[in-house]
Amino acid sequence: MSAPGAQRPPGRPRPAEFCRQLLAALEASEGRQRRRKRDTTPDSIGTAIKRDLLERAIEDDPAWETFEHWLYARALAAGAASGAVRAMALNILEEWRLAAASPALSLWLEAGAASDDAGP
Repeated sequence: MSAPGAQRPPGRPRPAEFCRQLLAALEASEGRQRRRKRDTTPDSIGTAIKRDLLERAIEDDPAWETFEHWLYARALAAGAASGAVRAMALNILEEWRLAAASPALSLWLEAGAASDDAGP
């Protein structure tokens, strides 16, 4: 957790809020996944790992300046499954950085990540 008086970087949500926004976007991804004609078991595993990381970030509410370290620590704590957790942690970190650099992506996430793929 960050200090109560920590300053928010301009235009950037806290990592916990960003992860909440990514969870909404993940719903659309799961809608696409359910409609695929191939075996999506590997996709489901990755999605479950990513969902777990996002939910834990929401719960732990790491500070902006420690978010990367927080993700890295989750991968190390995963033990034998650290490769898969590391891959999803890196994916989240890339999305965090991209959202910081792309106002359009940030606005889309803030608006609820609307997608035609979110249906059943």
